[in-house]
Amino acid sequence: MQIETHGQQMEVTPALRDYVETRLARLSRHFDHPCEIRVQLGLDKPEHRAEATITLTGRAPMHAIANGVDMYAAIDLLTDKLDRLLMKHKERMVDHHRGTGTSHDSLLD
Repeated sequence: MQIETHGQQMEVTPALRDYVETRLARLSRHFDHPCEIRVQLGLDKPEHRAEATITLTGRAPMHAIANGVDMYAAIDLLTDKLDRLLMKHKERMVDHHRGTGTSHDSLLD
């Protein structure tokens, strides 16, 4: 998993960069394929904004935005949103492969 952290009209400190990487590291449990996460941190007064785009191989990118009272809260909210997005995506993939058609046994009755 590759994580890029950028700031929009602000400097990203090493502490913020480490916090983003540790929080987003838990997302790697949802997939086995390599992915790229681009995180952009910014300030929309009076709130702090964190947004991320996840690019998985062979799939459309997923995007999430979160606002918080401070940057750490925004990063936490962003991580939760991304976690839900990836779980939803994973469930769709499993449901798609299982199929929802009628079973062969029910056609014989």
